[in-house]
Amino acid sequence: MADRIYVIAGKNESLVNARCQELLNELLEPAQRMTALLAVDGDQAVIADVLDELRTLPFLADKRVVAIRDADDFISKHREILEGYFEKPSATGILVLTVSAWDARTRLAKKLPAVGTLLEMEQPRRWELPAHLVQYAVEKHQVRLERDAAELLAERIGEELTQLHNEVDKLVLFARGEKVIRLSHVETLVGRSHVYGAFEVIDALVAGDAGRAVTRLRHMFEEDREAEYSVVGAFAYHVRRMFTAKRLLEKRVSPEAIAKQLRLGYNKSQFFAQLQRVSLAQIASFLEELAAIDYATKTGQAQAAIAIEQLVLRLAGAARA
Repeated sequence: MADRIYVIAGKNESLVNARCQELLNELLEPAQRMTALLAVDGDQAVIADVLDELRTLPFLADKRVVAIRDADDFISKHREILEGYFEKPSATGILVLTVSAWDARTRLAKKLPAVGTLLEMEQPRRWELPAHLVQYAVEKHQVRLERDAAELLAERIGEELTQLHNEVDKLVLFARGEKVIRLSHVETLVGRSHVYGAFEVIDALVAGDAGRAVTRLRHMFEEDREAEYSVVGAFAYHVRRMFTAKRLLEKRVSPEAIAKQLRLGYNKSQFFAQLQRVSLAQIASFLEELAAIDYATKTGQAQAAIAIEQLVLRLAGAARA
């Protein structure tokens, strides 16, 4: 029996919603949505209407799909009715529920495997992101994303999974039918302006030039409306390279060897000049500050543009002093 019910569960709302959209694209052609899809938020869903829609014969399609977003309260309110539906779902209707949590101990959860599928959307840990992106590229586009390209993508974009998926989608188009996405593709297309912008901001910062640092930072946000999702990652990418290079310099590794290891393709002399003006402890402190900002923005406690600007002003002031 084909799946008649899908439950998409996860605390990351954007990730859950993105998977729901992908599922709807798999279930229905665009032309079928006008007549075969009902999508409604859980607080607006009426159980009688939902069941009627699922049991009504489809028109100009082979199935009807009902998608209920944020369905936690809807499920709690109508649990007994839904248990009955799970026992005998419609042969021509497909029910999609998105929830923040799915308790495996409930009777509803125990009935699901016989009639449907649970899709649990967990945010990969940072170290798992490259492998996740490699798998996504294969499953979604049937292309191979090389490991070093995936690592650079995660470094430059950050941990926002929906944004990372979007970047992989763009890379596939950019590669024009190639079956392998390489490091050169990522370096050319993804985040180059952000990384170089971060480089310029940090250069002004370590020189104590607060005005130039803030001006360049504001340009980064003006040039790209999506910068708020990737600017912290761009700064972290550059500062991590600074940290690695500084440690290697202290171990008496040559700048030439460091440049090769870190793939420094631009402004090598300026990069090493930056390192001469800061200590390893200062670089580590900068990384800690960026991690705090990343957490604050992801939990809604801060806005990336404001938090980064405040940090830049404070550090530039300290460098000038």
